[in-house]
Amino acid sequence: MQNSSKTLTTTITKIVPFHDIDAIQMLWHGNYVRYLEEGREAFGKQYGLEYMHIFNSGYYAPVVDLHLKYKKMATFGDTLIIKTTYVPTKSAKLVFEYTVHRQSDGELILEAESTQLFVTRDGNFEPSTPEFVERWREKISLL
Repeated sequence: MQNSSKTLTTTITKIVPFHDIDAIQMLWHGNYVRYLEEGREAFGKQYGLEYMHIFNSGYYAPVVDLHLKYKKMATFGDTLIIKTTYVPTKSAKLVFEYTVHRQSDGELILEAESTQLFVTRDGNFEPSTPEFVERWREKISLL
């Protein structure tokens, strides 16, 4: 359920380090997943939904679905702009959309979307929205 009046977005920059490059001088595709994680961590810090807050509330929030669309290549030394946007939903999940652009020319490098569900710390899937998520949603006035 999108709410067009307010969008929660975090933007970070990442300089591609040499150790993230593969044998053909491209940013190895698997490293993008780690960069998206850094975007989610920055989002949590900015908006009060840090992973330790989730954990201390009695839950994990594992990624259960992840889609990546590679558009262009990035290489060593490129500065990437990683934009993470929260997608509001009333369901018991967290959904994020991402874009990754190269700073030097504005080229779109990657588009992605992730979905996280809630699991109790004893390993049980939580089908309803945890109370701490409801409070967070009320606090940010999205739903």
